[in-house]
Amino acid sequence: MALILTALPVVSKPVREFVADLFVSLDGFAMGEHSGPFFGYGGPELDAWIADNLDRPQVMVMGRVTYEAMAPRTQDATDAAGARMNALPKIVFSNTLRSPLTWANTRIASGDVVQSMTALKNETGDTLRSIGSMTLVGAVLRAGLVDRLRLMIFPLILGAAGREPISAFFDETHFAAVTTRVLDGRLNLVELQPRPS
Repeated sequence: MALILTALPVVSKPVREFVADLFVSLDGFAMGEHSGPFFGYGGPELDAWIADNLDRPQVMVMGRVTYEAMAPRTQDATDAAGARMNALPKIVFSNTLRSPLTWANTRIASGDVVQSMTALKNETGDTLRSIGSMTLVGAVLRAGLVDRLRLMIFPLILGAAGREPISAFFDETHFAAVTTRVLDGRLNLVELQPRPS
């Protein structure tokens, strides 16, 4: 009796992970009208966490607004964090920016954000990581392309002074908690994985 083997269909799985890092207030704002860097809550453990994550192999991805906010402050920086960000490969999603960009090692991805991110995730390469860029993160989260969302929650309520609320960019989304950690005795880092509702 002959044995017939049938090949099972190969289900392709994206080979790159996309990690989204957001710094937010207790009431879910990414920035405040009068808030300085880190909402005024910087500290040594936060600095160490930022440095450790910048040292890892990655491709930084961002939207146009984040690019325009970060590039002028960082492109001429000589401190360790600034130098590392300058050296990292970066992709800015924009249909209005034009090459050449002034921030070193940055290229533009234009067209549909979800299609572009899907193509990037299916390439072999380092982890894709965003810092901020709520519009971008919201769009790819809705498309199921965010593998991990890391929220650094700062201990303040901004109320009417808050700008860029998560609720304006994200739809209802359910998550499973992966890890939690307290930094500098006051910041809560929560790592989440999106899960089907």
